[in-house]
Amino acid sequence: MSTGRAGVRAGVQDWAIAVGVAATLLVTGLSGRHSATDLALLGHALLAAGGLVLAARRRAPLPVLAVTGLCAVGYQAAGFDVPAVAYLFAVYAAVRAGHRTVTVVASVAMLAALPLAALVSGPHDLGEALAQARGALELAWLVAAGAAGEALRQAERRADEAERTREEAARHRADEERLRIARELHDSLTHQISIIKVQSEVAVHVARRRGEQVPEALLAIQEAGREATRELRATLQALRDDDTTPPRGLDHLPELLERARTIGLDATLTIEGQRHDVPAAVSRTVYRIVQESLTNISRHAATATASVRIDYRPDTLVIRVDDDGRATPDTAPVPGVGLLGMRERVTALGGHLRAAPRGEGGFTVQAELPVERTS
Repeated sequence: MSTGRAGVRAGVQDWAIAVGVAATLLVTGLSGRHSATDLALLGHALLAAGGLVLAARRRAPLPVLAVTGLCAVGYQAAGFDVPAVAYLFAVYAAVRAGHRTVTVVASVAMLAALPLAALVSGPHDLGEALAQARGALELAWLVAAGAAGEALRQAERRADEAERTREEAARHRADEERLRIARELHDSLTHQISIIKVQSEVAVHVARRRGEQVPEALLAIQEAGREATRELRATLQALRDDDTTPPRGLDHLPELLERARTIGLDATLTIEGQRHDVPAAVSRTVYRIVQESLTNISRHAATATASVRIDYRPDTLVIRVDDDGRATPDTAPVPGVGLLGMRERVTALGGHLRAAPRGEGGFTVQAELPVERTS
């Protein structure tokens, strides 16, 4: 909103300057001395056009430079001895936009063309023509306009660099803070999960020594503890090494479903379409969607069946996870941290996520992720 208002203000200012310069040129042309020719109407039109075209100097500095220069030469040739004020504004705008070489060439051409225009306007000798041209475009004013444009251009460039430096420093501080938080979470969670893993391994070992059957739930806890430790270590390593540690992705889905089966969930995996490589970010997101969906099913669905379907399409990867739990269309799901996290991951990749009860009972999570085929 503020950018739009600034653009409107700038446009109003440009038009105000353009109208003011055009009015000044017209008043000077009407009140000043000019040769009696049949081109008076054309001269007045060129005076007005040379000023009004300045309204476009921000958007098209080089065309405005050319038009104001031609207008100045034109009304000089029509017999109007009026300073080329509009051309000075155009020089300032062109140099500010970075077109220094073109501006210098155009100005040299102007300095050469104005005496010729003065000769055409009436019976003048060369000295008078040179004096009239010098009055129309003083070299000192020309240099001052170019110098002002260059000074402002350099100031704006330094301001942009300073802003960019501040943004980079802010991103660097944010990255350091995220890494610090990740390390603290890693240390805290690793400690707690290590206790769970050790206790489960001791329980499994004792049961086996006694010749007792180890409960499937205990084996699942043991494997989950190991997997959580590996993932925490990999996550921290990825943060430290700029994501050089291979994360979990599509290739690890069979392992994920096998672990789900160990806790009594009848999970199936179906892959459709012609499989092709996908970006690493998409692969990680697919794994996390399936992992979170299976976790939610085991916790909340009171079901024993889950199906995971991966559909490879030319430009889209579709993931669908269904269960036959107790959710119904009449029960609106309460979005928890897991669903919110899935939605954020999918949205960040430009995809769409639908999580809702099924008409026949149960719950569906479906995500569509745009992909660019890498092979």
